[in-house]
Amino acid sequence: MLSFFFLTTCCAVFAQEKQDVAAVDKGVTKVSVMYPYAEGKTFNMEYYESKHMPMVAKFLGSNLIKYTIEKGVASGIPNQPLPFMAIGTFYVKSLSDYQAAIAPNRDAIRADFQNYTNVSPVILVSEVVK
Repeated sequence: MLSFFFLTTCCAVFAQEKQDVAAVDKGVTKVSVMYPYAEGKTFNMEYYESKHMPMVAKFLGSNLIKYTIEKGVASGIPNQPLPFMAIGTFYVKSLSDYQAAIAPNRDAIRADFQNYTNVSPVILVSEVVK
């Protein structure tokens, strides 16, 4: 009975994850904020997850479809340094609305960096094609 419950729960979680991935449609703007790894650099994931990303998400309002947070764990090449310590991604309906929401809050967003990292992020804005 316990294994049936476990299997049912795992299937439900997988179905939800698959649905979340499918929720991002072609043409959506993706803003990736990537924090490069370097010796001596730090990143407070707990603060980033609980304070910084929710703050930025509030600024984006109804334009925000969803956001994700990734923690870097390894390079794609064995025995090579990690390329990024973390990546925060915002999926938004409109790039111009994103820019309009961020512009008046840019100073607050940048001032908050010191609370979780000593790294300058690299930002990539892209369009989801599939």
